[in-house]
Amino acid sequence: MTPADRVRRRAVGSAIVLSVPAVLLLLALFAVPLLRLLALSVEGGSLVAYQRALTNELYLRVIFETFKIAAVVTLLTLALGYPVAYVMATSGRVWQLVGIAFVLLPFWTSILVRTYAWMVMLGRNGVVNRTLIGWGVIDSPLPLLNNLAGVLIGMVHVLLPYMILPVFNAVKKVDPNLVLAAEGLGAPRWRAFLRVTLPLTMNGVAAGVTLVFTLSLGFFITPALLGGGRVVMIANLIEEQVRELLNWAFAGALSAILLALTLAAFWGISRIARTRSA
Repeated sequence: MTPADRVRRRAVGSAIVLSVPAVLLLLALFAVPLLRLLALSVEGGSLVAYQRALTNELYLRVIFETFKIAAVVTLLTLALGYPVAYVMATSGRVWQLVGIAFVLLPFWTSILVRTYAWMVMLGRNGVVNRTLIGWGVIDSPLPLLNNLAGVLIGMVHVLLPYMILPVFNAVKKVDPNLVLAAEGLGAPRWRAFLRVTLPLTMNGVAAGVTLVFTLSLGFFITPALLGGGRVVMIANLIEEQVRELLNWAFAGALSAILLALTLAAFWGISRIARTRSA
């Protein structure tokens, strides 16, 4: 065995030892409760809870609405996040640091606090409606709370950084000389962007889409508060089964279905991204 091999084996061994506490923590706080919940869903060896969740029209509609909301939120964050990430990545170093600071700033505040802030801003007498009425844009308050519009606004605000950061990293890696070469060959700036920058940043877009979509599927606080009980996602349905009905078996089945759908969505998006980049 060469000295390089010994150093490599020592490094691998050290990494394994250092990862043991994290693995044990994940097993204790995530894997064990998850397995316990899955066991409750098939208590007595019965799959009645799964049959009920996958055949009842009400629950199927909730699953469909969850995926629809996740898809809309993903598209909105992409439409808003890509321009922001592009401007940040192509700006000077000082403005990049300022942009990163503003993107990371929401992480320093609890999601619950941010959601309550949106409740204040989107209410009938909130800042948004009062401003629009004061400017003469509208005559009566807009229904921005306790409906789908409020949920989308709140979720996009929470998840936007998860789209901006991967795209920003991808744009930063694009060689500016490639864009200059395209423009030097006569391509307009917009065509150089579509033919050079956009294809080279698709990995970042795929990462952002995967993060936002999979996180959206499990959202609970924002739909519960900004939806006012009128917008129900799978996580809200699970909470209702546990807190109000004490139906742990059905809650476990819904949790297993949500986990399976999330993993399937993650696999599908990753497969599409690999196909596009190949």
